[in-house]
Amino acid sequence: MRYNKIRKMDIANGPGVRVSIFEQGCTFNCKNCFNPETHDFNGGKEFDENAMNRIIELCDDENIKGLSILGGEPMHPKNIEGTTKIAKTFKEKFPNKDIWVWSGFKFDTDLKDKEVMKYIDVLVDGQYVDALRNPSLKWKGSSNQRVIDVKKSLADGKINLL
Repeated sequence: MRYNKIRKMDIANGPGVRVSIFEQGCTFNCKNCFNPETHDFNGGKEFDENAMNRIIELCDDENIKGLSILGGEPMHPKNIEGTTKIAKTFKEKFPNKDIWVWSGFKFDTDLKDKEVMKYIDVLVDGQYVDALRNPSLKWKGSSNQRVIDVKKSLADGKINLL
């Protein structure tokens, strides 16, 4: 897996001050994507132990509320194993901090049975649709996207929105 950047203090992608990793590679290519430089699977840098250690080091701060994982596409088959490793490692170290993930894949049809869902607290799912763009929406870019409480949704067997 490759990544584009790690932000050490992000206030735009989830509640509170967060650390964010932008993974590299996406095949959706949504019109007017906010992050087109992350679409090329060959771009960015190789995700290695140094990058994982950097995330843990940055998150080991009482002011950091959690980790946000964006893209590119974190749930693409080329990235999901790396996303799972990041999420699992983070939760083992910081069980009381949350993980937010943005994906064009849908929770109920594509993701609910994936191992990574055991570690994610909130999933913003669905591809960005430029015709449904609404800058007043919280945590998402278009009205078709959903902000899902993953833990509650898995427990209830139905989608629970935040």
